[in-house]
Amino acid sequence: MSALESYIQSYFGINQASLQQVSALFQEESLSKADFFVRQGQYCRKLSFVRSGYLRVYASTERKEVTQWISSKDYFVADLGSLIFDAPARWNIQALSDCELYTISHEDYRNIGKLVPQWQELEKLFIAKCFMTLEDRVFSFLSMSAEERYHALFAMNSALFNEVPLHYIASMLGMTPETLSRIRKNSAS
Repeated sequence: MSALESYIQSYFGINQASLQQVSALFQEESLSKADFFVRQGQYCRKLSFVRSGYLRVYASTERKEVTQWISSKDYFVADLGSLIFDAPARWNIQALSDCELYTISHEDYRNIGKLVPQWQELEKLFIAKCFMTLEDRVFSFLSMSAEERYHALFAMNSALFNEVPLHYIASMLGMTPETLSRIRKNSAS
């Protein structure tokens, strides 16, 4: 079973026959460092599984750029609102490194239900998992200190801290780069 099939299986729980049909819809795609997966205001016409590399999900405000998420190996990436609701993308998604992706087109994503009869229920579970991840992030911002958020992210994905510019990680954690530097220094002591 490929990494893609394993991840689809763990996220969606579909049977082997359906798994092979669905995974066949994904095509290998490469993004070079600094290439955009989608730009804010465009339409996101694909959903990708990150095989390798890092993609930054961000938006610009009047005062600064805000990093919403860094997508890395074994995560899906898309502007979900644009993909599902055919709305302009709210996020820029840009490669921070060379990336290898497994990508399904918007059209093929919409047609999975013809291949997998239980797709509506499985997709609902997928969206629920996405929502739970969002809830966890909101709760961490409301209940954890900056240092606790740093340690939680470090425990979840320590490789980010060696591969991604720290000011993006600081933004994703809702802190200044100086605060992140201080926390890292204190944690190393």
